[in-house]
Amino acid sequence: MGANLKEVRERITSVKSTQQITKAMKMVSASKLRRAQDAITSMRPYAQKLNEILRNIISNADQDEGSAFGQEREIDRVLIVCVTSNRGLAGAFNTNVIKAARALLDSKYADQFSNNKVDILPIGKKGYDFFRKGIPAGNIISDHVALFSDLSFDHIVEVPDMIMDRFLKGGYDAVEVCYGRFKNAAVQYAEAAHFLPVQRSLKKDVEDKLKADYIFEPDQQALLKELIPSILRTQFHSYLLDTHASEHGARMTAMDKATENADELLQDLKLSYNKARQEAITSELSEIVGGAAALEG
Repeated sequence: MGANLKEVRERITSVKSTQQITKAMKMVSASKLRRAQDAITSMRPYAQKLNEILRNIISNADQDEGSAFGQEREIDRVLIVCVTSNRGLAGAFNTNVIKAARALLDSKYADQFSNNKVDILPIGKKGYDFFRKGIPAGNIISDHVALFSDLSFDHIVEVPDMIMDRFLKGGYDAVEVCYGRFKNAAVQYAEAAHFLPVQRSLKKDVEDKLKADYIFEPDQQALLKELIPSILRTQFHSYLLDTHASEHGARMTAMDKATENADELLQDLKLSYNKARQEAITSELSEIVGGAAALEG
């Protein structure tokens, strides 16, 4: 009985220690989530409007240097950017993003994947650790795994610039980005976004009625040469900020649930400890009473 009490006490101590860790991680994630949420919620409307403008420009542009980003060609080589976090303990967040990337490989780009014509660009260690086990090393671009160390625009801009450069040179015919889209602190979901070529926003049957007629100053070609890459860089930056906020939201929720589970486990363990202690006391009293009765007899 003494050994049983000791084991329960050790488990109670262990659970309390774990609960302190989960509480601390929850507070840290809540603090970081506030800043990350402010960053994406303030940027998202701007990025969405720029994306609408970009699609409309591509729909109206002639075949020039600017509209080359909207040229659809037969898909031979594909790049999939998988944006995950560097750390775990965030529930199913990273797993869902990886599943979204795997779904593209298994369905939309199954032919290219089977012919070894799909490259993976993992941003975040969790995605890199997953894909390096099942993808040939030559098809993994691992130069930007640690990009989350600095999410400033000037730091991340080299990645979309590299992607756009390879697309224009014919290195890739399609580029997809799988990331975690932030809705609120409790809800995040994986999303696969088509990055290149830029999709036209208007359907043929309503194209003539809804096309925006932009006035370009200076000339259209010079402006598009600068404007379209700038919009694409902003769009890519929003994917990273979305994932950053989603990570902290998912971790905060996961740590909150872990703390609640630790509370429930502590209650069960204390109940078991009290029962075992009462049994031990009852047993000792029975032995004392039995011994006293034997002496009197």
